[in-house]
Amino acid sequence: MRSPAQQLEQEYAMRFEQCASYRIKVWEVLTHEFFSAWIPATSTVLDLGCGWGEFINQIVAQKKYGMDLNPASPGKLSRDVTFLGQDCSEPWQLPDSHLDVVFTSNFFEHLPSKETLQRTLAEAFRCLKPNGRLICLGPNVKFLPGEYWDFWDHFLPLTELSLQEGLELTGFSVERKWARFLPYSMSQGFTPPLVFLRLYLRLRFIWPILGKQFLVLARRPAG
Repeated sequence: MRSPAQQLEQEYAMRFEQCASYRIKVWEVLTHEFFSAWIPATSTVLDLGCGWGEFINQIVAQKKYGMDLNPASPGKLSRDVTFLGQDCSEPWQLPDSHLDVVFTSNFFEHLPSKETLQRTLAEAFRCLKPNGRLICLGPNVKFLPGEYWDFWDHFLPLTELSLQEGLELTGFSVERKWARFLPYSMSQGFTPPLVFLRLYLRLRFIWPILGKQFLVLARRPAG
């Protein structure tokens, strides 16, 4: 029988192997044309649940970390990314107030409980500098009541509002949130031409129509 780490590696490969090159191109657009606006090039950044490094390999930052339990992750990360292979709900192998940004995409739903998520958020809070930012992207169960459960390892249903409450209970201040951001999802064969993605990011009035993933930006308060 496979270990949990081996099963995670197999699940990720089953979903994304065939569209791996497309995902890299998508994240090139997302990092350079959208998320870089909230991540200065001088930042120290952690990609929480980094997977194959589609985000962290491409974001411009002074210091980069990727955290995951997937055994395939270290071999996919660029040389300038420091890999942290650990359970995110256990103490992070980082000092207090070390990070400028923690980024996470389509990860929280894989955690087994809200208690696990709250311990993870507490570690992000500890490791972020005052005024450091947490950027959370994920499927919004409010708009995916059935599809949300089509994945074997989806455990934790979240909306932008439930995540906001969890963040605020942990001490974060939510600065911006979108209930509907990106459509859902590439793992189900949704691979439109990148020109449409660029157009989509610019035409925000379309987001409430097609978006099914939330985007929440929070900060660790300075005081």
